[in-house]
Amino acid sequence: MMLVGLDARDLAATRFAVSPLWEAIGSVRTITRPRSFPEHLPWVERVRPRLAGIDWRLLAETVSTPTGVIPGFVCPPPSTSQPTLEVELATLAAMPAEAVRAELDRLPGPRSPRLAELYADPTAGLRRLADVVRAYAEAAIGPYWPRMRTLLEREVLLGARRMATDGLHGLLNHLDPYVRLDGDTLHVEHLVRSGAVRLEGRGLLLVPSVFCGPRVWSNFGSPGQPVLRYPARAVATLWERDPLPGRGLARVLGRTRAALLHELAVPTSTTELAERCRLTPGTVSAHLGALRDAGLVGTHRAGRFVLYARTTAAEALLAAAGADAVDPR
Repeated sequence: MMLVGLDARDLAATRFAVSPLWEAIGSVRTITRPRSFPEHLPWVERVRPRLAGIDWRLLAETVSTPTGVIPGFVCPPPSTSQPTLEVELATLAAMPAEAVRAELDRLPGPRSPRLAELYADPTAGLRRLADVVRAYAEAAIGPYWPRMRTLLEREVLLGARRMATDGLHGLLNHLDPYVRLDGDTLHVEHLVRSGAVRLEGRGLLLVPSVFCGPRVWSNFGSPGQPVLRYPARAVATLWERDPLPGRGLARVLGRTRAALLHELAVPTSTTELAERCRLTPGTVSAHLGALRDAGLVGTHRAGRFVLYARTTAAEALLAAAGADAVDPR
């Protein structure tokens, strides 16, 4: 159990962020131990062929399993609420050498030759590691990142709403079963870490995650803002596809609008819909406007993005129409 002391400055500085780097790092555990993460098995089956020919052993050895500790220098705290992977990799490559060696000293077992090189020359080793992560993420995360980002942004939106209505105490006490705020002390239940720490005005960075697994992850001691990463809800829906809408619905709405409605099982942006349906953003926007006027689509804002989602009327329409394996696109 980690006991984290908070004061008024920490509560004021608490914020949310989404981290593509962390998703790449967290997904390594899923690839190497897929049976421990059955909700991600469809993703594993699709990604393994894409990783053939990529040498990502340095990354796999840095995020070794089954240990419950991931070195902090591999996933530094996001500097902004929605950083790009390149921005985060630049932060990784600039981590202090002493921090890298200190984290590697905490890893159990003998050091592989690749980790020994990283330990001997952290500056060059971090550049190599950043290149490895970039190649791995391009194959394993890149094709799915728009949909993942949408789900994570929805999680941030829900958290912000909770904080607005119930305050930070309400948010933290509903964030995850392994997290509890009692007075000015945050209780974080870990499997392998324990102790007490005070944040001393640095605040808390809350990062929802697809590949977090069933437990929370925290980093309170490394440089940067203390981080608490927690599992997002409904991650298994990322790899599922709803039954395709039937011929009757496509005849009523038109093939394109039926396809868009089908894709809105998870709140989604115009840009992502355009990419997935191979349409121009202007075409998608026009059809979404018509669906919104008909009461079948609603909108909400997540940061600088406007997300579209099916309404209850649309859900009822899709359920009544059924599916007969006809692609309306």
